[in-house]
Amino acid sequence: MSCPSLRLASALPLPAKFFLAVVACLAAASPPGTARASEFSAPGGVAGTVSALPVADESNSPNVVLEDQFRNRRGTAELRGDVVVLVYAERRGAEAANTLGRRLHVRFHPTAETAPPADWTKQPVIGLPGWPADARVPDVHVVPVACVAEVPRPLHGIVRMRIRQESPHIPVWLDFDDSLRKQFGVVPGEPNIALIDAEGQPQGVSAGTVDDAQFETLVAAIDRLRLASRPAVRLGGVPAPATGVVPASAIR
Repeated sequence: MSCPSLRLASALPLPAKFFLAVVACLAAASPPGTARASEFSAPGGVAGTVSALPVADESNSPNVVLEDQFRNRRGTAELRGDVVVLVYAERRGAEAANTLGRRLHVRFHPTAETAPPADWTKQPVIGLPGWPADARVPDVHVVPVACVAEVPRPLHGIVRMRIRQESPHIPVWLDFDDSLRKQFGVVPGEPNIALIDAEGQPQGVSAGTVDDAQFETLVAAIDRLRLASRPAVRLGGVPAPATGVVPASAIR
């Protein structure tokens, strides 16, 4: 299989390329406009939905395990102690997911804006007001995930190769088995977000375009999850932002 539209991606700066590589390959693998059976809508007609997320003790925390384009095993359990933001999409929502993911990463790691691609994921996270000077500040891992269940198994290697070429430094988790749809749900054609707190517990999901006000609400919700990892601080309820991110306690 060839992906001729990747020539377009080669002119774009990293990390904008990696999702476009998937878009190009998926476009060749499945007909345009094909809707996935997992499509669903939220109450009130808002694009996206909230699905009930299990809340368990740390020993039973769900662990999302996928491979990246280098065939390295990646899992959310490895990121315990930090907040994880999974930004994922199928092919029609890939560009919007990339834009949102990049914006979130730069918001929490401002020096990434001017950092070379090789150092993009190595930038320091911004601090938290009142955080103890001698305590480690919880990071925010914005993880790009490409939902590529539509790609036939014989073509998996081509997808990996293309993404390695376009994103040689930034890991992209590849969901060939539809794992995120099964665990969190996926709205086709939209960027999807799953928030996981520092204890490894899913705290909310959302899907759809995020405007400036909704983005700020999302940032505030992420910071509240960071603050909650401080032993002396208990998180109340994270208010439901306009993006559809809802605390798990409110949807059980």
